[in-house]
Amino acid sequence: MKPDQTYNLKPSILVGAILTALLTLGPGGCSDSDSSSTDTGTDTGTDTGTDTGTDTDTNASSGEALDPDNFISGALIEDVTTESCTLSNGTETTCYKITTAGVPADSDVGPFCPRTTSDLAASAGIWLDGTGVVYDVDGDFILNLPTTYADDHWQLYDLNSGAVNVTTTQVACEAAARPDVAEEYQNHCVECSLDYVGGGISQTFLIPVTPVPAATSVTVGRAGVSLNGVILEASAPVDAILSAYTIAAFDDCGGHVNPVEGYHYHAATGCTETGTQADGHTALLGYALDGYGIYGRLDSDGNEQHATLDECRGATDEIRGYHYHVAPPGNNEFIGCFHGEIEESYVTNGPGAGGPPGADGPPPQ
Repeated sequence: MKPDQTYNLKPSILVGAILTALLTLGPGGCSDSDSSSTDTGTDTGTDTGTDTGTDTDTNASSGEALDPDNFISGALIEDVTTESCTLSNGTETTCYKITTAGVPADSDVGPFCPRTTSDLAASAGIWLDGTGVVYDVDGDFILNLPTTYADDHWQLYDLNSGAVNVTTTQVACEAAARPDVAEEYQNHCVECSLDYVGGGISQTFLIPVTPVPAATSVTVGRAGVSLNGVILEASAPVDAILSAYTIAAFDDCGGHVNPVEGYHYHAATGCTETGTQADGHTALLGYALDGYGIYGRLDSDGNEQHATLDECRGATDEIRGYHYHVAPPGNNEFIGCFHGEIEESYVTNGPGAGGPPGADGPPPQ
């Protein structure tokens, strides 16, 4: 069993549909873990801000607003600055400009797919399909795919040798991540290497310095960014992935790689909860694109931090103000919606839309 997750150990997504999700850049749709004051003023200047992160063991209690010092060392490749920005409701305000390194600053990437049907859970990653279950992608999982998905067409391994069909080259990875997956790449476990994207793809985010509550909730695509510098991506396009008879495996931290966005998360499994809280509240794991903090789901006793959350998975307390708690990783989402306004480009054509495969490219990873 992988830490901080709910597993179905009975043999009951990412690259096929995964690449499509990555090609669609924009936060207007949803994604993870077991684990306001309004500023309407315009800042016409660009200021240099805080440094690129601190160590993981700090107490992160900055109220509602994003605190750049909560990013861990190595998560960001540039100093955080501020610049004028326009939010989704037309509000002119000031946003932090945050540029991530493109790889987790505190953990390795992978493994993803098993190599044989005898491999154990420790040799591979996990899979989630939005049903609430997190599967170990071990040999038994591969063997039992026809039963799990009630379809005898699933055959991800060689019947004679037990070798699992894995996309082990960049050509295979990209071919299997298309909406129209060629027959030779169907029935594959899809994984991509960071080597295909130069070791990682840097991403830049504009996030309000002061969160601005929205009149009505805003639909989530890309959710935000983790404290270790990784994108909290939109829901993985599971239907597209499964329809091509592919499994786009995640590593144990809920992340995988695609050629467009590099490494990114689709679920929070406990790896990113580094912002410990002095009062014992669940740890901060990142920030949503509206500027509110995203925290783990379970406290140290394994209980829900709040008995009741709103539709966005948000709650309010005296120390943190409004904040989110991540969904269980098997839900294939981090938060339910945005409580606040986000930078306008994320609504029109911004990063990480989590919809189905489109005509412009492969399915999102």
